Amino acid sequence: MTYSTRRVVIMGASSGIGAATAIAFARQGAQLVLGARGREGLEDVAWRCRQAGGTAEIKTVDATDADAVAAFARFARRTLGEIDLWFSNVGAGVVGKYADVPLADHHRVIETNLITHMNDAHAVLPIFLEQDHGIWVNMISAGGFVASPYAAAYSASKFGLRGFSEALRAEVGDRRHIHVCDVYPLFVDTPGFKHAANYTGARMKFPPGVLAPETVADAVVELGRRPRATTAVGAPASALKLSEFATPHLAAAGMHRFLSAWSKKAKRTPVTEGALYAPTARADGLYSGQRGRHDRSGGRNKGLVIGAAVVAAALGAQLLRKRG
Repeated sequence: MTYSTRRVVIMGASSGIGAATAIAFARQGAQLVLGARGREGLEDVAWRCRQAGGTAEIKTVDATDADAVAAFARFARRTLGEIDLWFSNVGAGVVGKYADVPLADHHRVIETNLITHMNDAHAVLPIFLEQDHGIWVNMISAGGFVASPYAAAYSASKFGLRGFSEALRAEVGDRRHIHVCDVYPLFVDTPGFKHAANYTGARMKFPPGVLAPETVADAVVELGRRPRATTAVGAPASALKLSEFATPHLAAAGMHRFLSAWSKKAKRTPVTEGALYAPTARADGLYSGQRGRHDRSGGRNKGLVIGAAVVAAALGAQLLRKRG
């Protein structure tokens, strides 16, 4: 199937990775249906898609509402005829020590990052099964392998999402034209930082070498050509898996030390709920607005460094066990 006839649905398409992916598919002549909470962002992205050479229809939808998602899927199918690829990209975050964050906010993160993707899958899988083809692309992040202190609910949602995806992949394993694909990027320069709730009192800032959203979008487009179960962007998938199983506590402990130091030294900012409960009233575009050099290589150089560090840590842990 060529991209001129590919029919794509993107949930969480109003900014960041979702917007970049919509534009990337549009450049290939794809027909798109875009969903999100914020109409202003959707209208902006749809215009960009049409300028890029694709077609785009939009519909505002609250992805936490299963009935609304099912109605959105029916709308997409009526609009496109069939659905070749559905990209589940809704996400949210809260930054702060677990006990300092209201429990309602933790619940909202779980609902946004995990339940919405389950709603998407429940709506589109029957369509895929009836068509006997379809690709479900599940945006997870490296947080599905490496726990994130100061973002405990985020970690819970991403670990849970990875398990959900693996279970779903097994269930459709005998349908050779139906695919469940997971994407695990490292830090990506999107408005997500601005949208996150923040209870640390410290201004959040991206680390050096942050990925451009277009890099992740290219990986999703590639899955439309060649579906595969696991795609890591910014580090080899083997390094992420090794960090979880060989040294499960090392990365989280290191991250905790880093974040503790950062929260004390960073510029101060008021506590905010961000866009956790309501969309922004404007089009936020693809980027965070922070200045920084994007890693447009897909993180290959950085990935080699991370992979080497993880392997070294694993070997060190093995040596310590032997000495003990």
